[in-house]
Amino acid sequence: MEIGIVGLPNVGKSTLFNALTSANAASSNYPFTTIDPNLGVAQVPDSRLRRLGQIFHSEKITPAAVRFVDIAGLVQGASRGEGLGNQFLAHIREVDAVLHLIRLFENPDVMHTLGHVDPQRDAGVIETELALADLASVERQIEKTQVQAKTGEKAAQERLALLEKIKAALSQGNSARTLQLSPQATKPLGLLTDKPILLVGNTHDPRSEIAQRFQAWAQQQDLPFLILSGKIEAEIAQLQEAERQDFLAEMGLEEPGLNLLIREAYKLLDLITFFTAGPKESRAWTVSRGAKAPEAAGKIHSDMQKGFIRVEVYPFEDLDRIGSEAALREKGLIRTEGKDYTVREGDVMFFKFQKPS
Repeated sequence: MEIGIVGLPNVGKSTLFNALTSANAASSNYPFTTIDPNLGVAQVPDSRLRRLGQIFHSEKITPAAVRFVDIAGLVQGASRGEGLGNQFLAHIREVDAVLHLIRLFENPDVMHTLGHVDPQRDAGVIETELALADLASVERQIEKTQVQAKTGEKAAQERLALLEKIKAALSQGNSARTLQLSPQATKPLGLLTDKPILLVGNTHDPRSEIAQRFQAWAQQQDLPFLILSGKIEAEIAQLQEAERQDFLAEMGLEEPGLNLLIREAYKLLDLITFFTAGPKESRAWTVSRGAKAPEAAGKIHSDMQKGFIRVEVYPFEDLDRIGSEAALREKGLIRTEGKDYTVREGDVMFFKFQKPS
């Protein structure tokens, strides 16, 4: 899973990226501090994994991971190449989802490229630039497809009709995602405004008037959103575990906001987690909701998917409640499933497969 972080310059993208990935990306009070995209991996927090490690006495604990791509701040005119915009936009065409970071904090020492903080206006600038970039891309694809469609090729004609529909929506100022088209049909088009989006407000005070205004607007847009402090999250990320818990307690928080952010990203992409566990390693894996058992096996190794025979499976909750795999087996709570089994959130799985000769 790969998520692209976008926003205007000086909204705190690199600070948030550093907190997420501990990658120490460059961060300063200048537009375009980030020129080349920063790439980093964040571990997915999951208390169930620690419990699995305890039950199986695992030597190693391996969380699932999310890859983040932090691109340079976009400006008005990015779709036409302003501020190296075309180059920057190209960096996020392949991501699975977009995290749009919006500045909600006032700070005279950190310049705002549009003069002052206005979350609705700022979000509109980014969305407009993404839509204009999509419109230009769609128009180019229409020109190429028209030639094929004139020959009577049915697939080309269907593709042309789809592109024309998307062009009409973009021309009216709407994103491609508002059309709710089939992902199978639109993914090859590489549209920026078709990707799932999570709005994240960056503030020093979640109770501020600006933060409240942002929340009301995001709810009106019916888009998933979070409000957090990139600065505080960066400080939390640098602390040792014991210090982190003390700091969170002092702040009146149960967990870092980044945990919520990653979980929201999972929801956004409709992903679920399954586990493998044993004395050597307990590990979390990610699959799309609705995935079948062989696809889950393929996340571990392609040979396991090709040679899939069956899977032994049980819910994490049963193991947590009863305390051991042996006890689950005695009670008949471990199921054997075949290739048509649909993976469920929290499944603990042991795959049987035929090794290639």
